[in-house]
This record gives sequence, C-alpha cells and structure tokens, in this order.
Amino acid sequence: MSILKIIEYGNPILREKSKEVTKVSKKIKTLITDMLETMYSANGVGLAAPQVGQNLRIFVIDVSDPEGPIDPQIFVNPKIIKVSGAINSYEGCLSFPKAYTNVRRYSDVMVKALDINGRPFIKEAHNGELLARAIQHEFDHLDGKLFIDHCRNRFETNNVLAKYNLPPVEADKLLNEEELEKSIIEYEKNHPEEAEKLRKEIEDSENQNG
Repeated sequence: MSILKIIEYGNPILREKSKEVTKVSKKIKTLITDMLETMYSANGVGLAAPQVGQNLRIFVIDVSDPEGPIDPQIFVNPKIIKVSGAINSYEGCLSFPKAYTNVRRYSDVMVKALDINGRPFIKEAHNGELLARAIQHEFDHLDGKLFIDHCRNRFETNNVLAKYNLPPVEADKLLNEEELEKSIIEYEKNHPEEAEKLRKEIEDSENQNG
C-alpha cells in the first residue's frame, strides 16, 4: 500500500471529467487500496480518484466513527439514480486544506456502482446524513465539479479560501441551484430548531472527520 499525493485546488486535473473503468483489474484494485490508505492517513471521510491524479470514475468513503472499526465503501463507475430533499451542508475537502463553507446538497440520495470485485450494488442514504453528503461530494469530483461550486455565499467562501491561500471561486463554475436554495430556506424557516440542530451536527461531524 502507498500513500498518494493529494492534488490541491487550482490544479486543472480537478476540473477534468473522469473516464469509466472498463475492468476492475489488479491495477485498479491497487489504486483503490492506495486511495483508502491515503484517505485514512489524511483523516478524511472520502476521496475520489481525480484527487490523486487519476481521472477514473472511482471514489472511496468511510463515514464510520473514528473511534470504532473502519468501514470502507468503494464506488466504481457510480451513477446517482435518485435525489430528493434539500439541506445546508458545511463542507471541506482534502483538496482544500482546512477550508470549510456552507453548500447546498440533497438530503436523500440513491447511487448504483460496482464494488472492488466488480459486483454491482445500490446504496441509499437519507436525512442529510454524512454518507448522503459524502456520496454527492465525491461524485462531483468525477465530473470535474467541486464543493465550492455549490456554495451558498460566494463572497463568504472567497474569504475562507483567501484565508488558506487558495484561489477564489471560479464564477463560471458556480451552479444554478435556485430551487434547491429555495427549498433549504423554506425548510429552515419552517423548522428552525431542527435546522439548527442538524446544522450543528453537520458542522461538528465535518470538523471531526476532516
């Protein structure tokens, strides 16, 4: 196993669309093993192949309790087949050391993919849990999208990026998510206590998991 170099924001590799894996070969399995080792070494909960310089449609996730046993999840050639709900997610990224900002995410997601042995499976995550947000975050990487493209406040995000000497938000990459934003605002308005509780849980989980 090897610890790979994580590419940081500003490198054009992170903006390239990744290619599908034609076969889960021994070489691919080695890459997956190295990605997991790299993710754990960096105290992350997810890592996509483009972040280690490989534009292949692969990402790995482990949202288990840091104090408990590991629970690696491998997604090869993933496809998000269903989304619903809306949530504010306070996110960071291993390619953006120490930088966190508020972004828009769906609260529920269903994805189909291949595991490390090339076997198909379907995974669901609900209620804005960390797994739901991590799947969307890592899947974005495979299409050259980054979490800051979903930011709720561009100027606030730019201030955070500048603080950590990272390039500013790319205006032409910002996603038009008016309906998602309206849904988040409506939810927070109608369920202020629940929204605040969930916001704090999300922020705490992100700060704990890196």
